[in-house]
Amino acid sequence: MPELTHNISEPADVTLARVLALGFGGDDARFAQFLQALREVTPSDVYVVLRGSAVVGTRWADGAPFDADGPGTSDLDVTFVGGSMLQQFEEFYIPALHSAPLNDERPEASPSLGPLRRTLCSIAGRPVNMQATSDIVQYVRDVTMHQPYVVLIERQDANQKAPPTCSVS
Repeated sequence: MPELTHNISEPADVTLARVLALGFGGDDARFAQFLQALREVTPSDVYVVLRGSAVVGTRWADGAPFDADGPGTSDLDVTFVGGSMLQQFEEFYIPALHSAPLNDERPEASPSLGPLRRTLCSIAGRPVNMQATSDIVQYVRDVTMHQPYVVLIERQDANQKAPPTCSVS
């Protein structure tokens, strides 16, 4: 299993076990395949985070447990953090800084990443939402909004700063 960076005030292995159990039915091979598919498209100046109910176990909006509506109904929220992945998106919440999500409702957000999203959905056996964001937006989401996440793919470019992290209680 990979070592994950996270911003949650619990041991990383506990968070990883929850992500594996909830998002991948405890199947290490499917999780490894998911990570490999992400690695194949992630530029060296980008890192990839997973956020949402697969990380914390409950939905933000109503506190319902992951997959409360049945097996495979909760989604995985994948975010690419870094400038070059922002270029893959055509729709934005904040122009050039934070994309709209690529999902079933918004396939036009990034047509070029549609095949990857379909592959990830197939591997995970559930919907996968994909977004891209800048380092500054990720920092604000982490530090001011305290949104839990885990880093799935580390940034490889040594010339880029490491992802910001902080402990969230």
